[in-house]
Amino acid sequence: MGLPNAPARYVGRGLGTTVELLCTDPGALVVAADMLRDELERVDRVASRFRDDSELAWVNRASGTAVTVSAELGELIAGALRGAQLSGGLLDPTVGRAVVDLGYDIDFARLRRGDRDDRGDRGTGGAREAGPGTNSHPGEAPGWVSVAFDQRASTLRVPEGVLLDLDSTAKSATVDRAAARIASRVGCGVLVCIGGDLAAAGPPPAGGWSVGVDDVSGSDDSPAVVSVSSGGLATSGTVARSWVHDGRVVHHLIDPRTGEPAESPWRTVSVAAASCVDANIAATGALILGAPAPQWLAGAGLDARLVSHEGGVVVTGAWPAEAERRPVGALRPPNGTGVARSALPAMAGVGVGA
Repeated sequence: MGLPNAPARYVGRGLGTTVELLCTDPGALVVAADMLRDELERVDRVASRFRDDSELAWVNRASGTAVTVSAELGELIAGALRGAQLSGGLLDPTVGRAVVDLGYDIDFARLRRGDRDDRGDRGTGGAREAGPGTNSHPGEAPGWVSVAFDQRASTLRVPEGVLLDLDSTAKSATVDRAAARIASRVGCGVLVCIGGDLAAAGPPPAGGWSVGVDDVSGSDDSPAVVSVSSGGLATSGTVARSWVHDGRVVHHLIDPRTGEPAESPWRTVSVAAASCVDANIAATGALILGAPAPQWLAGAGLDARLVSHEGGVVVTGAWPAEAERRPVGALRPPNGTGVARSALPAMAGVGVGA
């Protein structure tokens, strides 16, 4: 997503992607940027798939055994399981083995360059061979309901051979947390964007934050411009994070029903919601769901933009038509009052791993 020029702007790297921060008060930028960098490092240390020393790597190496996890990792696991439940299982954190089998066990920039070493996986348990109870061939994911997690007791048991992948919901949850904490600390409006997923917190600038929503297709087309005052906005796509594996082009969004990259008529789906994590759940779930996605998004009262592989655009809710520029809202109830809801309705009729 493209963000507007502003008097206070920080651009950096984190969680393997580009990070941007805007503040309405230029004097708050130094403190805000320090807070954002600290948050990114914390999440990377806890939940990275690409670090042998992350807590998630330790959990994956201990699959089949009950372990006690930190409150930080527990919060991210709970968020991933919530995303699985709300999407009817389409966002499934147990697809980690399928992602690794496609070669995505190193940072994406290194994957694109073919920059591997001989030290094995990072954050996946240290072995690329399928463990007991798994199959090296594509197939249905083990299923999120197979993960035994008690958040109150901080105990977790993942089936033997299963690798957790928290990337999708962990990144969007980090956006929400960072935006809220920074706005509370510095007392001004902030916009945090990590890899195209963003959240706004605090008093927005007049007219809201102008955001360019890229198609993420690699084309030079001008982005759709919308105005965001609160909540979150997320885009999921199959093109930006794609690579060649065993002679075929693959991407990182795994359909847990097949264990393969999702075959979808949509190359990107963008959704506005009450939070970035809810927007991400809806966008990624809709892309994996496929052709019925516009009907589900519209029925859920979500503002969304879907772009097909041929370039056709479908919008739902209050998302502006291509020639317009107006605000996109949070999750809107059927009465149209604009009062944001805090949770997504589950995708009716979509049940995997249950």
